Amino acid sequence: MPATRPDRLSALIRQFRIDATVHRAVDHGGWRAEKDNSAPNLFIARQGGLIFADPRFEELSNPEPMLAFFPRGAPPDLHVRMDATDTQFVRATVDMGGDANPIARALPTLMTIPLAKSEPLRSVADMLLEEALSPRCGGRAVVDRLCEVVVIRLLRYAIEAGQTKPGLLAGLAHPSLCLAIVAVHDSPGRNWHLEDLADVAGMSRTHFANTFRIVMGMTPGEYLSNWRLALARTEIAKGASLKAVAGRVGFSSSAALSRAFSRRYGVSPKEEYARARQQAAAT
Repeated sequence: MPATRPDRLSALIRQFRIDATVHRAVDHGGWRAEKDNSAPNLFIARQGGLIFADPRFEELSNPEPMLAFFPRGAPPDLHVRMDATDTQFVRATVDMGGDANPIARALPTLMTIPLAKSEPLRSVADMLLEEALSPRCGGRAVVDRLCEVVVIRLLRYAIEAGQTKPGLLAGLAHPSLCLAIVAVHDSPGRNWHLEDLADVAGMSRTHFANTFRIVMGMTPGEYLSNWRLALARTEIAKGASLKAVAGRVGFSSSAALSRAFSRRYGVSPKEEYARARQQAAAT
């Protein structure tokens, strides 16, 4: 079994950027979603605690220094209040690329981490709170970058903590499967065969295929196809030509990519590009 693990996040972050915007500090009355159009989905409290006044999130009722993250967006009626007047509280909007990002899809609807459980996460959260609550020259750029680091450390924590539910997080946490998954992420255009991936993972073909299906919830071929199409979708939305994208992500022709794309997403690549342009113009 491999003694070391590869970089399990860089390819994902490189292909699906993490963009964060930290919002201004709130007063002691707390914050309510319907009064704020900025749609924050990351909340960090260092001193005191946050209380999510919502029966759907009873696990957040324990007021202690903590981080709460809704990877795919917070509920529109969410209400957050502080348990003390001296609570140090920051909220941010984090965009991970939405449903196009495989790791965003793999995360639970809500992630909560008491900061006392992770010193690496707490250390950068402390830096973020210090910059956000005591603004200095250049602070606007600093806090947003620090928030992106918080999210990356949060993802590391999620992987290292392990995951019993089948999916990408469980696969990246597996000491052998992660080698094959990272290889696919790094080289999507390679003509991968099952034997190649099993060899990268240091496993027999049968053992690799069975383990992959159990841990990831799909076959290696399905995951490879999903990853290639996810990459193609982001490039097509940016205006890259279908022919160039097909070669980069491992399809034999632009026609083959177009057919697979339409089956997967229910729209043609051309329609996807038009939709992305329309969405960009509206923001």
